[in-house]
Formats: sequence, structure tokens, C-alpha cells
Amino acid sequence: MKSVQTPSATNDGPFDVSVIIVNWNTCDLLRDCLQSIIDQTEASCELIVVDNASADGSADMVAAEFPNAVLIANTENNGFAAANNQGLAVARGAHVLLLNPDTIILDGAIDKMLAWLARHPDVGCVGCQVMEGPEVIQRTGFAEPGLMNLLIVSLGLMRLDGIHPFFGRPWYTDWDRKSERDVDVVSGMFMLVPRHVLDKVGPLDDAYFVYSEEADWCYRIRQAGWRCVFTPEAQIIHLDGGSKSTSQIRSRMYVQMQKSHLIYSRKHHGRLGYLGAKLIYILSAALRLVVFGALRLVRSDAETKAKVRLSLASLQYLLLGKEPMS
Repeated sequence: MKSVQTPSATNDGPFDVSVIIVNWNTCDLLRDCLQSIIDQTEASCELIVVDNASADGSADMVAAEFPNAVLIANTENNGFAAANNQGLAVARGAHVLLLNPDTIILDGAIDKMLAWLARHPDVGCVGCQVMEGPEVIQRTGFAEPGLMNLLIVSLGLMRLDGIHPFFGRPWYTDWDRKSERDVDVVSGMFMLVPRHVLDKVGPLDDAYFVYSEEADWCYRIRQAGWRCVFTPEAQIIHLDGGSKSTSQIRSRMYVQMQKSHLIYSRKHHGRLGYLGAKLIYILSAALRLVVFGALRLVRSDAETKAKVRLSLASLQYLLLGKEPMS
């Protein structure tokens, strides 16, 4: 078992909400996130930071500047789901909030969401509106990642959503996130869950190192009879909300995303679902390798090189079980 630092906080509950933040090398962003929670929240709030062996002094910063926070400092990176579960295991709040460290709480967002949840007892998980800038709403809340949605995303067919909304269904691209609606998956950057729901469905599944864990949790919440909802009732800022170029994506994380989805498919859709998902990924990687490999012969820009690299990494994992080291 991976060793952890004993939680540092000694203040007693009960708390209205336990905010769990999993951190890895985002010291400055984490500081701003924690301070925004303190500044913008009137509800009694337990802060829990689980640091996954950061090398940037994150854990020391939390201990020095936020002494009332519960700090769990792992000696190695346990992954996102497992680290959140460490926080859930010690959380004492009547609600739990999973929150990304690269977010900023705006205008009493946590208080507003707690009040909203109190008015909707049939909701098991709720997310709020996420802003990338003053005028830009990030696309959060997604459809269940079944085979058809996976096929649309993997083959890049969402580019056709202007022709027919069917092609935008995985990400609900015909919805502007300015209205409230039920969703299959609440984005993991802000997931507010009542204690009784957590007690019923259990914590995250730490079979997922990263990716798909929120889809799995929401699936189990919905199967237990609760709704998963997005509401623009409150807003947060996601500072790292902009999408990265393909050339910046590490092969290891690209393959991990596919690995996690295969775990999800096997767990919730059986062996046939798993084989179908794997076949879709193989088909997508092979097509991308042919197309971008040919394009690579006539141009050598970083994006094209990266797409070839990622396609090769994907095929090596899917066909040979070899995961990239970086």
C-alpha cells in the first residue's frame, strides 16, 4: 500500500460539504483554487487535498498556507480515481464535491449549488457552468460513452454535427450550456454529490487510473435511480480549459484514455461491448495512420507528426498490449 501523510487538519465537523481536490504539480493553480473556495463559500466547508507526489512543492504549500485543510501527500502518483477515493474515505461532509485544482470558484458557486441540490432531492450528481473566459462557456456534460458515440468521436464524425445533430450527440453539441438539463455524465472537474448517494453507490472505481472514472460513477448513480444534471445556476472558471494541440498530447495519456474506456466498456457493456470498443479504436488508429502517414510524406509539421505518433502508440497497445512510457 502506498504510504501517505496523516491528514493535518484537526477541526471538527460536521460540514455542509467536503471539497476534494486531487493535485499533481499545479502548486500555483492549487493555491488560487483553495483561496477562491475560502473567499467565496459561506457553507461550512472541509478542504481535502490529495497530492499525487508532486515535485513542485504543492504539498508543502498546502501545509504552510492552508493549515486547516486535510492534506494527504502520496509518495507516488496513485492516479485520479484512487486519489479521490483517499479523499472520500476521510470526508466528513453532508455532500462531497470533486473539484479540479485548475478552477476558480465564482460568486458563491458552492453555496448556490448546495442550495440548488437541496431543492432537487432526485438528483444524485450535479455540475455547474464552467467558463473558459468572460464570454466562453466550456462544453461540459456528456452522453454515455456507448459504442455509437465512441464510433462518432473516434472517426472524427462530430465535425458533421452541422449537417445533422446526430453527429454531435456524444458531446451534446446542439446545446449551449445556458440551460438546465439531464446529462449522462457530469464533468469530473466539478461533481457535487450528496452523502447518501455516495453511501449507496460507493466511491470511484480505482481500476481507472485517469479518464472515464466520472462516466462510470455517473452510470452507477443513474442505475441506482438518481438523475445526473447540469445547471447554469452557478459558474466556475477553468483556467486550463482550452484544448491543447495534438502535438502536445503525450502518447502515454492518449493510450490511457483508450485503456480506461475499454475498462468502462467491459464493465458496463460486457465482453461484446469491450470487443466492439476495441475494434473501433483499432479501425480509427489504422485509418489515421494511413491518412496522416501519407500526409507526412508531403509535409512535416508538428501536428501531422504527432498524429502519426499517437496512431502508432494506439495500435501498439491495442494489438500488442504495449503501453508507451511517455
